[in-house]
Amino acid sequence: MTITDLPNAPAAAGELTVWPASTTRLPHGGLAVGGVPLSEIADRFDTPTYVLDEGEVRGRCQTYRDSFPDADVLYAAKAFLSRAMVRWVQEEGLGLDVCSAGELELAVTAGFPPERIVLHGNAKSPHDLEAALRLGVGRIVIDSPSEIARIAAAVGPSGRQKVMVRVVPGVSAGGHDKIRTGTEDQKFGLSLTDGGAQHAVARILGQPHLELTGLHCHIGSQITEVKPYLVALRRMIGLMARIRDTHGLVLPELDMGGGHGIAYRPGEPALDLTALARRLRTELVDGCAAAGLPVPRLAVEPGRAVVGPAGVALYRVLAVKHTGKNVFVAVDGGMSDNPRPALYGVRYAPRLVGRHSTAGPRTATVVGRHCEAGDILASDVPLPGDLHPGDLLAVPVAGAYQLSMASEYNLVGRPAVVAVHEGTARLLVRRETLEDYRSRDIGV
Repeated sequence: MTITDLPNAPAAAGELTVWPASTTRLPHGGLAVGGVPLSEIADRFDTPTYVLDEGEVRGRCQTYRDSFPDADVLYAAKAFLSRAMVRWVQEEGLGLDVCSAGELELAVTAGFPPERIVLHGNAKSPHDLEAALRLGVGRIVIDSPSEIARIAAAVGPSGRQKVMVRVVPGVSAGGHDKIRTGTEDQKFGLSLTDGGAQHAVARILGQPHLELTGLHCHIGSQITEVKPYLVALRRMIGLMARIRDTHGLVLPELDMGGGHGIAYRPGEPALDLTALARRLRTELVDGCAAAGLPVPRLAVEPGRAVVGPAGVALYRVLAVKHTGKNVFVAVDGGMSDNPRPALYGVRYAPRLVGRHSTAGPRTATVVGRHCEAGDILASDVPLPGDLHPGDLLAVPVAGAYQLSMASEYNLVGRPAVVAVHEGTARLLVRRETLEDYRSRDIGV
């Protein structure tokens, strides 16, 4: 299978460039993904529904392994996690990075080796740490000074836990202020400039039950340029050299995080994965040589870039309203299954599927069914002028940070997730029902 929309691939001309590579056109205006018509999925599984192309996910995992052959590639589970996703990632040779006991225990109970898992989080709960130590997680990334003593005490007198220190390198990068994590004006990590990271290192080295294996940084999300990663890498190498000089310790690991940007609409920029891998390796080798350090084992943590372009969201049109010069197309989902437009102003490119329209395009805004004026899925997008209730809309690049950020707002219920592969569709995650709510609500 050829993956045409990986971050390192040039965008081809055409409106399907941001769709899964398996996407094919069908007669009468239909589309198929993974060999399965989207209209058939909507009829069989109802809407809203997320469609996940297994072949696309696996292909993207393989491309990361090929691009970083001498590094650890850890899939960022927060983007999307299910038992099937755990299996795909494991079979393609990736590790996992998780942010909670819930993500960790789902992965381990699905068969993922805990030693290949890294636990993150700026505020790890006692339950998070207990689960990590009980299950034997490979690394815990320390994000604040208070975690050092907590983890050491929880390890116990006969144990030893491998840890890393999350460093704030002072690099601003990312597609929105709310997803920029490399500067000191946000909640993550320990500062490089005020000595916080160095102080944490010294404290860890004083704990016999903790083994410091390396440094970690994550500068943001939806980053489409290589340069910020190189700047951060240089600063991390500088810190590793200072740790060597101060403590006589040569750290064997360096995790540069993820945040690799993808295109959500045709023509948008995406991170060049090939360039990133090549230039990171060159900078790492040259920087370590200049500092007199051995080259540490590199790790990267892609999430969105693995699963985002593999997903398609399906919605039924419930109403079309003409208000002055505005056309509002209301669908049967919204911010409860995709809060990203409201949170980050993300732009999508929805498309009519299931029938062919001869009507000319008209600018419309696709809105959800929830009681919020900000419940908008796609603003000012071209859609056929004869769009009507019952039509099926498909939104590509819907695999990441949608279902994982979904809510119970208005008790609409979170959508189902359906996997497609080689002409077969199967349910991965069932639709949330009213019975699910009733079973949790025990008060009278």
